[in-house]
Amino acid sequence: MSATVETLTAPVTFTEGAVKELFKLKEQQEIGDDFGLRVGVEGGGCSGMNYVLGFDQKKDGDQEYNIEGIRVFMHKAHGLYLAGMQIDFQDGLNARGFTFNNPNATSTCGCGSSFSV
Repeated sequence: MSATVETLTAPVTFTEGAVKELFKLKEQQEIGDDFGLRVGVEGGGCSGMNYVLGFDQKKDGDQEYNIEGIRVFMHKAHGLYLAGMQIDFQDGLNARGFTFNNPNATSTCGCGSSFSV
């Protein structure tokens, strides 16, 4: 009897800058291998929904992906809002932090962490 292994295509991508920063943060904060990066959405913000990005443990209802060597957790329902999104890290004079390029967002707030669909 053979086991079937399902390989899921991740709904989000990371730029090279985001990958470097995530590995750096994981090392600096001494985050263990039992944690992964949670990517998702939650209600709130000036545009209706906020992005969720932070290290967390896997929860019921999560799908797990491996993106560029980073263990990523995302609740299945959040994929509808985030499909095709690219996460970048900016380290310039005008902006520093993670940015979200979401093709599903119909409007965003000035800070870029809130959106609506």
